[in-house]
Amino acid sequence: MTVTTAQAFSKFLEDITATDHQKSTFIPNRKASVDTDLTKAFPSTSDMPYWKGILMGSASKGTIIRPLDDIDLLAVFSNENGAWSKYAYDSKSFIYRVRNAYDGFKTQQVGTRGQAVRVFYQSGGHVDVAPVFHQGNDIYHLPNGTGGWLLTAPTVANSWYFEKNRALGYHLSPVVRLLKAWNRAHSKHFRSFHLETVAATTFGSLGSNYREALQKFFEWAPSYLSVSDPGGQGGDLSTYLTSSGRQELLNALSAAADRAKRANEAEGRGDHAEAKRLWRIVLGSAFPVS
Repeated sequence: MTVTTAQAFSKFLEDITATDHQKSTFIPNRKASVDTDLTKAFPSTSDMPYWKGILMGSASKGTIIRPLDDIDLLAVFSNENGAWSKYAYDSKSFIYRVRNAYDGFKTQQVGTRGQAVRVFYQSGGHVDVAPVFHQGNDIYHLPNGTGGWLLTAPTVANSWYFEKNRALGYHLSPVVRLLKAWNRAHSKHFRSFHLETVAATTFGSLGSNYREALQKFFEWAPSYLSVSDPGGQGGDLSTYLTSSGRQELLNALSAAADRAKRANEAEGRGDHAEAKRLWRIVLGSAFPVS
């Protein structure tokens, strides 16, 4: 039974954080299954051998939240047999070739999403497999969804995030997980990578009072929405937001800032019931109020 607002926050954070089993077994097993399938489909004798898989996104940063939905994997193909020259002007054929070959090894539903092959598992959840060619220096050629290519450096971006998390006393990732719960409860206005980068950019310092941290983020984030890809390749990460989408996000941040402020004021005067009621609106119906 939770009593104080701080106790409710601790319980909620525990409930949305991936379990030790999920981190040590479930996620690695999903990655291993993709590695096995793509190695079978594209062996060393293939014109484009599968080289390796790199776990990416929230699962690699430790910011994924329960219930687990998607896991992101970079599927790196070798150019040792000249495959790049075949697909340099036709990334659609490249991604469909990966999709078609992968589909032959699994009974799960497989689809193509422009830049990734999405594999749905019968037991639930999916893996987004982003097939790429390595350019060098941790930079990769990724299909852009229209037949061309774009450059991406997700491992560089990950290293930047890890350093930010370390510099902030490892408080950044717990705050990001809480922010993802807010984002999921309020129409997912933020894309995950954008939200992580905005949070890492917004804070110059962080302590263990995550209620105060959330209020500050909601108040400060509007000034940090236009952030550059820390991998150095993607430019402004907010460009997916339309004019109306940006306004809806700003409205959601303003509403959250107001409720977070009132929740912290209620906690300050000892009214934990009101504080928890307000945080439940902010973070979703799973937030404990009793």
